[in-house]
Amino acid sequence: MDILDVMKERRSIRKYQDKQICREDLEKIIEAGLYAPNAGGGQRARIVAVHNKELTDKIGRLNMKCFDRGKLAGGYVSSEQPSVIDNPDIKSGFYGAPAVCIIFGARNFLYSIPDAFCCAENMVLEAANLGIASCIIARGEETFDNEAGKELLKEWGIPDTDIARCFVILGYYDGNYPQMKPRKDNRFLIIG
Repeated sequence: MDILDVMKERRSIRKYQDKQICREDLEKIIEAGLYAPNAGGGQRARIVAVHNKELTDKIGRLNMKCFDRGKLAGGYVSSEQPSVIDNPDIKSGFYGAPAVCIIFGARNFLYSIPDAFCCAENMVLEAANLGIASCIIARGEETFDNEAGKELLKEWGIPDTDIARCFVILGYYDGNYPQMKPRKDNRFLIIG
């Protein structure tokens, strides 16, 4: 499929089947992340893939513990694919997805956040290309800023010089695939 077609077809999915993705597809999605654009070609992003539903759920609950509704700029995302913004009863920031990739960046590097989100974007595009649903989730930094989170980082051997920047949740969508939202007008300008 043409890359622009993949971009147009991909959706942020927040309803998942209770079915794990295969390891081969997970490895392809990680590989796509490793080939993302990165500042100065430094390849500083680190990916930890959790291919275990119970552990994914645990981290998703840690992600929700740090969610601060007071910092929201908007109050509605989707009726088809409700987010934690739409439904305060959602208890996991990972929406029941069976797998998650955690993208870490260098803690004191100016371009750590853009590098991580470029990595995440490549990953969700490859997931869509493989027929796997995904969503990029924020609150990486806050998710591990507690005793349970710090224990996981220690167990995984993540150095103190790295910090979680974002997540890519992965699985198979449950229900109808969402329609594309219409594009808003006046969002670009070509000069010259």
